[in-house]
Amino acid sequence: MKYFLVTFGCQMNKNDSERIAGFLNFLGMTRSAKAENSDLLIVNTCSVRQSAEDRVHGLVRNWSQLKAKKPDLTIAVTGCMPGRDKDGKLKSRLKGVDLYFPIHEMGVLSRWLGGADLGDYLELAPARTSRFQTFITIQTGCDNYCTYCVVPQARGREKNRPAKEIINEVKIAIENGAKEIILLGQVVNNYRDPDLPLPNLPLKKGEGDSFVDLLKELNKLAGLERLHFTAADPRYFSDAQIEALKLPKQVNYLHLPVQSGDNEILRKMNRQYTREQYIDLIKKIRQAKPSIAIGTDIIAGFCGETEKQFQNTVALYKECDFDISYTAMYSQRSGTAAARAFKDDVPRLEKKRRWQILQELMEETTYRKNQKYIGKTVSVLADKCEAGICSGNSSEMKLAQFAGAKNLIGKILDVKITSADVWVLKGEIILPLPNPPLIYEMSE
Repeated sequence: MKYFLVTFGCQMNKNDSERIAGFLNFLGMTRSAKAENSDLLIVNTCSVRQSAEDRVHGLVRNWSQLKAKKPDLTIAVTGCMPGRDKDGKLKSRLKGVDLYFPIHEMGVLSRWLGGADLGDYLELAPARTSRFQTFITIQTGCDNYCTYCVVPQARGREKNRPAKEIINEVKIAIENGAKEIILLGQVVNNYRDPDLPLPNLPLKKGEGDSFVDLLKELNKLAGLERLHFTAADPRYFSDAQIEALKLPKQVNYLHLPVQSGDNEILRKMNRQYTREQYIDLIKKIRQAKPSIAIGTDIIAGFCGETEKQFQNTVALYKECDFDISYTAMYSQRSGTAAARAFKDDVPRLEKKRRWQILQELMEETTYRKNQKYIGKTVSVLADKCEAGICSGNSSEMKLAQFAGAKNLIGKILDVKITSADVWVLKGEIILPLPNPPLIYEMSE
């Protein structure tokens, strides 16, 4: 039997799909590159924005047409849409679907295929899409209940994996060739090892931080060269976590979502920090590690956001001087507190205008900051080589390109930057090379 798997959404969804693929491979199924050649079609869904759900509806419609020609075809929908669909309204719009289950109920898929019930799906061995870069989920769900967010509905309450499980999975990944590990969690820096007793309160800031302890243990592992995590929450970022950014294997990048630069909007979002606290945190991080690149998430046009409140976000962006921002126009999600309590009253055209302002500010800032890399050497994990041009992310999570051959893929290289634009740093490998490859001239 053959299966066809499509993934929408975040890195955690992609990691979940690796576990789905690993489970199906274990059962003897083969992954197909085409839906029409498959017996089982699976889509792992995202529910963060309406546009993500619309893509799922379009895909399932196409699959249903294919099923009309192949009646034995099985269509399965998993991920965040089934997770948040408490009343079945979302499912009712998906015609022709045979299996519909949240990711933590993968036993539904197992029973359909004649297998046994499953335990925790995170214990399934994943089929990695990259041998040298590995995503490791350390936490699922969320207890924060930001008013705009569907994650608590889609993935449930916060649940942390035991540190010994995480470390063991990382060791296996390293044995299989992983050079970079990315730790995943909805509020990853609020990780608490469930095998340890809760610390006695009160504590000094930074004590009893199992996330820091986990980072320290992973930094000790031989063979691991880069460690990254996403996404942290400002409210939990302790002084000990700031110090942990200086651990030797940590990448030189931090993603720290702010969502808004206005205190009233932050309050309505239930973010549990102020703009002043966020700005102060950024200053402390940069003081501890001046060269670090920092990215963020911002929502434009949240319920009731005025022009003045939006300009407060613009001002915060300028003060924090982010390296990159992922800006989204607010999309109301059923089941969230914002959908119940607030009116989605910022017109779409106004949301788009605000998004464009932030996008242009980001591109101007990113271009300016990237110029500072010219003449400097960055550490790059090569993940692609085509027509003599290799590319990969630097330790600052900036895309770099350089001349090289395919046997450089999976290697961490020193690259001297010769030019930079908004999205790409271009440079030359610093010799000597490991296992010297053929070198091609880079075309302009």
